[in-house]
Amino acid sequence: MIKWVALRSAGPRPVPRPVATPLVWAAAGGTALLLVALVNALLGPGRPWLALTALALLATALGFCARFTAAPGTAALCWLFLNGFAIPPAGTLDWISHRDTIWLSCLLTATLVGTLTARVTHARAAYRTITSAPAPRSALTDGPYAP
Repeated sequence: MIKWVALRSAGPRPVPRPVATPLVWAAAGGTALLLVALVNALLGPGRPWLALTALALLATALGFCARFTAAPGTAALCWLFLNGFAIPPAGTLDWISHRDTIWLSCLLTATLVGTLTARVTHARAAYRTITSAPAPRSALTDGPYAP
């Protein structure tokens, strides 16, 4: 049986559900690898700040459709590809405390900003659809002294 549903309903729209965390992490791993490979191929290795910028934008975009609990894993996956392949010699992981702490905090902040922006945007859109009904007119605006 076919049920006809109006494409544009006047009722409130539900807030979109975030994507599952393993799916976000899979997208982060695959896309981070491609971004770092693209930066290395086009601009050459040894430019970690460009790779960090690209990965921070990726983390923000992934945070827009993810839960808050996915943020640390997303940031860690992006950092692994940044540290492993954007810094010569490629393929070796190392920890330099001041540099890697800044990079991890930058990627985590980018992911959290994306997630927070999505939550605020969706909450405002849901609030606007619920409160879009016109307010009832009061006696002061309908009376004989109305402007």
